[in-house]
Amino acid sequence: MKRVSAVTMKKRIVTVFLFGLIIFLVIVIRLGYVQFALGDELMGKANDLWTRDIVFEPERGLILDANNEVLAENVTAPSIIVTPRQITNPQETAEVLAEILDVSVDKVFENITKNTSSVMIRPEGIKISEEQELAVRTANLEGVYLAKDSKRHYPFDEDLSHVLGFAGIDNQGLMGLELFYDEKLKGEQGSLSFYSDAKGRRLDDLADIYSSPADGLNLKTTINTKVQSIMERELDLAVSRYDPDGALAIAVNPKTGGVLGMSTRPNFHPENYQDVEADVFDRNLPIWSTYEPGSTFKIITLAAALEENAIDLMEDEYHDDGDIEVGGSHLHCWKSGGHGHQNYLEVVQNSCNPGFVNLGQMLGTEKLFTYIENFGFGRKTGIDLQGEGNGILFKQENVGPVELATTSFGQGVSVTPIQQVMAVAAAVNGGYLYEPYIADEWIDPVTEEVVDKKKPNLKQRVISSSTSEEIRFALESVVAEGTGRPAYVDGYRVGGKTGTAQKVGKDGRYMENNYIVSFIGFAPADDPEIVVYVAVDNPKNTVQFGGVVAAPIVGTIIGDSLRTMGVEPRDDGPDKEYQWPEEPKVEVPELIGLTKDELTEYMLNLSVETEGKGEYIIDQAPAAGTKVEQGAEVRIYLSENDR
Repeated sequence: MKRVSAVTMKKRIVTVFLFGLIIFLVIVIRLGYVQFALGDELMGKANDLWTRDIVFEPERGLILDANNEVLAENVTAPSIIVTPRQITNPQETAEVLAEILDVSVDKVFENITKNTSSVMIRPEGIKISEEQELAVRTANLEGVYLAKDSKRHYPFDEDLSHVLGFAGIDNQGLMGLELFYDEKLKGEQGSLSFYSDAKGRRLDDLADIYSSPADGLNLKTTINTKVQSIMERELDLAVSRYDPDGALAIAVNPKTGGVLGMSTRPNFHPENYQDVEADVFDRNLPIWSTYEPGSTFKIITLAAALEENAIDLMEDEYHDDGDIEVGGSHLHCWKSGGHGHQNYLEVVQNSCNPGFVNLGQMLGTEKLFTYIENFGFGRKTGIDLQGEGNGILFKQENVGPVELATTSFGQGVSVTPIQQVMAVAAAVNGGYLYEPYIADEWIDPVTEEVVDKKKPNLKQRVISSSTSEEIRFALESVVAEGTGRPAYVDGYRVGGKTGTAQKVGKDGRYMENNYIVSFIGFAPADDPEIVVYVAVDNPKNTVQFGGVVAAPIVGTIIGDSLRTMGVEPRDDGPDKEYQWPEEPKVEVPELIGLTKDELTEYMLNLSVETEGKGEYIIDQAPAAGTKVEQGAEVRIYLSENDR
């Protein structure tokens, strides 16, 4: 038998020792790495295996108007969450839930037997009704939980629908402000975590972990619900009367760019958006649609001519014989035979196309198109809504004499309504072009403190204050003496401009007897507080002129809005020039204190309704000084005594 020497034995022992030491060090290093480097990660994974989460949705932030009126809010509507491993009798549970949710048993059974920690029955088990919630609680089913949830509610129904948009079944913003500001409105989810064994059964001796949801911020907008309601009412009346293909209205504060109101027809109810076609809810016409603006665009040509000192409104004159020849083409005035001899104020009042062609020729292509671009046309305004259009302008290198001429009176170019409104706001507010906006403040729902405040964004100054003053003067005369007379409002100084634009068909040709008629107005004319634009697409059974259809709508919106905004009436504006068959309004006289016998000399062109008995008039409606249509009714209240 071979003997092992002591030296060899010693070497072997040392080798084994070193090998064992290396293994030990590897184990220690590995344990240290697991403990200190991977500890948190492994603990988290283990925790995920042991715990089951019930998600709690945060409250979506409210949307408010400028006066804190709620435009979008949340109403309680819990959702059902099922933990399959905790259900001992899946068939019985499926039958109960199927009856409550009005869905097939097979669908419920398939969901609640899935090999997963938790499951939701979609969409029937999401945001259930109060009756369904009570039924689930009463059933007291194992493994079936009710998670706090809510659904969006819009108190004003269809009003402002395209601006507010709507939220989906998972409280995600899908359109309008709900989509544009989804990140700020939606908040962060919370959860209730409980421990369970390998089979998913709850371990009652371990404490649950609750993480509260963080609610979304409240959004205060620039919208004035009173102005908005007036606009909605007037568009509804226009749709009822004219049966148009579409209609829109916008109101803005020209001093800031804040949107006071915006509406589109056809509209929809945000809570039932699934009931209408996508092309109804997905097209916010004031920011999306592009079309030839027609004569409302003449305001820009006028602004450029005045700023460049090309004309004097009162001194310079133009003779209109009904058409003007440009590049071999004849461009006609809307009035057959023309307007004859006019100064340029009358050119504006009469909306004379050849007169504005002449202005465009005075300016030339480069100057006119520079002003058009400076006023914001051809690019997005930057309003905080999805889907804004750019509009279409001629490239200057492609502009010949005819294109220059037609652009001067608003034909051959396409703009969006919001571009038109902001440009005119700049023309009358002293020359300042603002970015339009709707989101004004972000408010913490708990502390009610303002965490962010929007500042009006002045893009640039496009004309001088003196030019702006001349434009206001000219456009006020349009309403008092020109084509915009139907927009005249007693007690308020209103300026504005009509627009009648022939629509272009799919074949690229102008359509017969199919126009978009519009009017843009502002008031008070000397210090504008509101600019309103209304466009009606192809009104039926009427003369398709902006002055006939859109001007009276804008006049009503402006008058009623200024009253709700607290702007006091005045009597220092120009008087309206009446033309046949128009008749001037009459002022209601002071009747209180008179007797019935004295009444006849005051009431030649008003009708009278009486209340009470006696000889003396003790009250009246409307009040003395109110201007009403001739033949309007005045109600008087009689008494035996004179007081």
